[in-house]
Amino acid sequence: MAAQVDGPDLDGPRLAPRSGTARQLVVFLHGYGADGNDLIEIGRAWQQLLPQAAFVSPHAPEPCGQAPVGKQWFALTFRNPDERWIGVNKAAPLVERFLDAELARHKLPPSALALVGFSQGTMMALHVGLRRAVAPAAIVGYSGLLVERPDGNAEAFAAEIKSRPPVLLVHGDRDDLIPPQALFQATQGLAAIGVAVEWHLSAGIGHGIDAEGLRHGGEFLARRLAALPQPR
Repeated sequence: MAAQVDGPDLDGPRLAPRSGTARQLVVFLHGYGADGNDLIEIGRAWQQLLPQAAFVSPHAPEPCGQAPVGKQWFALTFRNPDERWIGVNKAAPLVERFLDAELARHKLPPSALALVGFSQGTMMALHVGLRRAVAPAAIVGYSGLLVERPDGNAEAFAAEIKSRPPVLLVHGDRDDLIPPQALFQATQGLAAIGVAVEWHLSAGIGHGIDAEGLRHGGEFLARRLAALPQPR
């Protein structure tokens, strides 16, 4: 019997596949202070590349402490050095439950999932995606970082990893909120646990996503999702 998960059921805007029945599911996890509406339009931009993908962008479960109408996956006070680690672990079961429900809604196997995050959503996408019992087809992370154990125990961190999906990380080289060094730290951290990582640094871009970064993300997903076994 599945364990009970405390907390609200997540929901958010959806886009049906451009062509026929969904063969893949792309889930967007938004940044701190935004909501699901912030990223769903990326799905519209990617529909030509991914015509058989359903897109969904759930709202995070908590009202944001810093943005009156925004949401957060977890609080950020910057007073507790462990708050990111505590936060991703607290929010992960809610995300897991949503992913499983959404895959069931489309009658898709867990391998047909792709996760796309921005900022705090990237932290969630990497944390959850690497711990899925069945590896997602891909993870794309924009302007984020890899949340590692605060005790620095690399062996314990590696032991938590259940899947190693291919990952693309994209970051602006002018990002002053999460510095671009976070991309290289995440790349090294993922490589150390055997995760294949590609990365792109967007020139002149701050804490956001430019057209070039969108193109890289869409093409990366198209390659990875095209490699999935097709149902007969």
